[in-house]
Amino acid sequence: MIEKYFDLSGNHTSVRTEFFAGLTTFVSMAYILFVNPSVLAAAGMDKGAVFTATGLIAAIATIFMGVVAKYPFAIAPGLGINAFFAYTVVLGMGVRWQTALAAVFVSGIIFWLLTVFKIREIIINAIPADLKSAIAGGIGLFIAFLGLSDGGVVAANKSTIIGFGDWTQPTTMLTLFGILLTFALFARKVPGAIFIGLVLTAVAGLVTGLIHGPNSVISAVPSLAPTFGQAIWGIKDLGSLQMVVAILTFLLVAFFDTAGSLVGLARTAGFLKNNELPNAGKALMADSVGMLGGALLGTSPTTAYIESSTGIMVGGRTGLTSVFTGILFLLSLAFSPLLAVVTSQVTAPALVVVGVLMASSLGSIDWSDFPIAAAAFLTILGMPLSYSISDGIALGFIVYPFLMLVSGRGKQVHPIMYALGIIFVFFMIILQIN
Repeated sequence: MIEKYFDLSGNHTSVRTEFFAGLTTFVSMAYILFVNPSVLAAAGMDKGAVFTATGLIAAIATIFMGVVAKYPFAIAPGLGINAFFAYTVVLGMGVRWQTALAAVFVSGIIFWLLTVFKIREIIINAIPADLKSAIAGGIGLFIAFLGLSDGGVVAANKSTIIGFGDWTQPTTMLTLFGILLTFALFARKVPGAIFIGLVLTAVAGLVTGLIHGPNSVISAVPSLAPTFGQAIWGIKDLGSLQMVVAILTFLLVAFFDTAGSLVGLARTAGFLKNNELPNAGKALMADSVGMLGGALLGTSPTTAYIESSTGIMVGGRTGLTSVFTGILFLLSLAFSPLLAVVTSQVTAPALVVVGVLMASSLGSIDWSDFPIAAAAFLTILGMPLSYSISDGIALGFIVYPFLMLVSGRGKQVHPIMYALGIIFVFFMIILQIN
């Protein structure tokens, strides 16, 4: 039944391969279970409740993605947008976190309507192939930078803005060991190289004492009571111009973070057909479910995770990968102490290797065509420099229609790209004001 529903043989995969792909994706993004509660706690939210909300909505939305859209893409509350929620909306604007959740819920409704009427799908399909390749390559640079930064290989530097970190630190040495080990496994074409690299790096950390073993195996699942349904009660406080800005920002960032991730992942996995993603509407609906459900449970907006690329590289090709990832998120709620061994040093090697692989899409960009090359370059460079997928997309989408217009090729640009360029100009201005 599983074989037929997901067409495993037709996609040249198996239940075993899909399981290890789902496991690899889960291990690569499990950090969000701990990072998200810490970020939202700054806004006054209960850590335990946010932990449970994060795991539950990741499981629900990811399984929906697998069963309905049949893609190996995972969904969970996004980094960056959770910081905007906590530090800009709650602490910066001085609103209650319940009201901020209500803003997420309202933007989620708009998100869902855009998906139902296939407006999101139309927008994604209007993006030129070269820019889609740029998005994939930019995400590759971004996640590699994330891995190197989180692993201590690179760090902030007052003189040069950024430079190498302290490589004499044992934790940084563990990251470097993991990167070289995973590179070697991949170069030798060892099946499941990324996952094996993750496991062996974790074992090395445990053996050397750099990673502390869990104190227990099973723990009680924290209650959702402190956050569940608070978004509904917070709607009565919406109405100010600040909250309208917050709703629009949540909507735009979530929209293009997900769109960028889906395009990049699909481009990497070879799912795009004639520059379009088959069943894009169903994939986008999974994200809409995540955003609405997450707001009700008590967490910031969800997005498609670029770490899904680790599972894709291990061989995941169908929605069964996502189903396994979602199930693991459910199980993690009870076995959360075991996830303590999945540190940033463990996941960094996987992110760097996947970054290398995703950069291959840069070869399909027409670098001899300056308007396309400039827009693609700014998209690619903007992601790691702004620490945001959506901000990188914004730069490219503003420059592309402008350069095409001034070079006398304006008719070659889809009208939607002009609209997006204008929207992103205002979006960037709003971000700077806030």
